[in-house]
Amino acid sequence: MFKLLRSSTNIGLRLKCASVQNLKSRNIACLSALPDTYQMLQKTCRDFANAELVPNAATFDRERLYPEEQIKKMGELGVMSIAVPEEYGGPGLDYLAYAIAMEEISRGSPSAAVVMGVNNLYLGAVMSSGTEQQKKDFVTPYTTGEKVACFQLSEPGNGSDAGAATTTAVAKGDHYVLNGTKAWITSAYQASIAVVFATTDKAQKHKGITAFLVPMDSPGISRGKKEDKMGMRGSSTAQVIYEDVIVPKENILGGLGSGFKIAMKALDGGRIGIAGQALGIAQASLELAVDYSQKRIAFGKPISKLQAIQQKIADMALRVESARLLTWRAAWLKDNGKPYTKEAAMAKLAASETATFCSHQCIQVLGGMGYVSDMPAERYYRDARITEIYEGTSEIQRLVIAGQILKEYAA
Repeated sequence: MFKLLRSSTNIGLRLKCASVQNLKSRNIACLSALPDTYQMLQKTCRDFANAELVPNAATFDRERLYPEEQIKKMGELGVMSIAVPEEYGGPGLDYLAYAIAMEEISRGSPSAAVVMGVNNLYLGAVMSSGTEQQKKDFVTPYTTGEKVACFQLSEPGNGSDAGAATTTAVAKGDHYVLNGTKAWITSAYQASIAVVFATTDKAQKHKGITAFLVPMDSPGISRGKKEDKMGMRGSSTAQVIYEDVIVPKENILGGLGSGFKIAMKALDGGRIGIAGQALGIAQASLELAVDYSQKRIAFGKPISKLQAIQQKIADMALRVESARLLTWRAAWLKDNGKPYTKEAAMAKLAASETATFCSHQCIQVLGGMGYVSDMPAERYYRDARITEIYEGTSEIQRLVIAGQILKEYAA
């Protein structure tokens, strides 16, 4: 059992409930089968989301406003570094806890959740591949929410082909010189540090990619315009341009030529986080549809009495619960040191398509009210769409799943 409570002088999850018996866990039946720690975590994150994120989510979206204050509070809560051991400044929880926390934070604000997710993605890469000194220098400062990190793999021309990195790193004495452009970088304008993937040996193709830890205030780094996105508008997304950026050799992460393996391993874990994020959007959509259907009167009765509406609610709930169990299964496998690439892809695929489905059905239940910004249904739909794209499109997830299954049957 990992430790949830931390001393008042350290960060950690600050639980506000005295006992599990006091929890009112919004009908996640499978949650009650988990140890008390997870139930308390879910309650704490939901209380935080209701108090700090739900009232502000529309403002974050409408004004393209980065939730700086809330991110810092999330750092105090412990969720910005949830799987980082206590010795490096984190709460020392696991990926099942991460999935649960991501769902609750995303239910309140997917924009805040994506910042949380990318920060944890970065930390996971450094924790799994970094030296002891790198962990001290590049993990601990990014656990509190005061500073955030980013993950720079994508480029303007490589899309789903992560191995086709054109950003280069050339050795010059005791350092490397980076040149190139990274694209679709979450937290590009707020991040203080990045793990950057660059080609050090073109002849080796994906085996010639190396990961570097690069401070974002390094001379030669510039940022493109903030992308005007369909959803997730509270997080900044932009290109990052490298022009003769000097990076010390000691900032290589995991060894020369290990970048592609580091990226793929990080994305496997990151897909569990995206699944949790998508679940939060799907759950919020379900809750809104149920609430509205019980209050909206048509034909002399609440529309929740209509079979057509009940069928939509049933289908939404079925998909949410199914995707949640897939997500928790992938997290459990990772936490127990078992292979989980296929299961993480399944979770991400199921949860992201569930988020799109549920947000769509929510709009249908609300009718005209679902199409206007006075209600959050249209925002849920816009936010949901990206979960089928980043960290591997739905098409890529199907390729990963099929590839793993074919290997299993061939063995």
